[in-house]
Amino acid sequence: MEKEIKSTAPSLELLHDESRKWLSELEFLADEITFFSRLLNSYVFEPDTPALFEDLQEHQKDLAQAEKKCKALKKQLQEHENQLSGLLDLANTTLDAAYKDKHQYLKEDMELCLAEFQRLKHGMFRYGQTILKKRHRKDQ
Repeated sequence: MEKEIKSTAPSLELLHDESRKWLSELEFLADEITFFSRLLNSYVFEPDTPALFEDLQEHQKDLAQAEKKCKALKKQLQEHENQLSGLLDLANTTLDAAYKDKHQYLKEDMELCLAEFQRLKHGMFRYGQTILKKRHRKDQ
């Protein structure tokens, strides 16, 4: 009697759904990057001390790097998605495994991207609070 082996690996359909979710998250990140870029370049965040100006420049540089990374990851994810349609048609287990390996690498990249952007946002919020507190003290 043969034993039926159950696969614990997610199906290609589930991987496809997860990839689509990531693409949506990257679209949202792109909107956030645009918002923060405009905010940092607005008159509200014109610092009046050299140290804060250096912080502003550092945040602008980090934001530009985050934008570049997100665009590159989005391109990889879109290519990954394009490969999926062929895999679903072929049902080739070797290709399925390669796709799943690639998916795992992209998952790790996506998690890193999201974590880095959270850190970046946290820093920008702290910077904004510093500027606004200084302005508030001046106005009193």
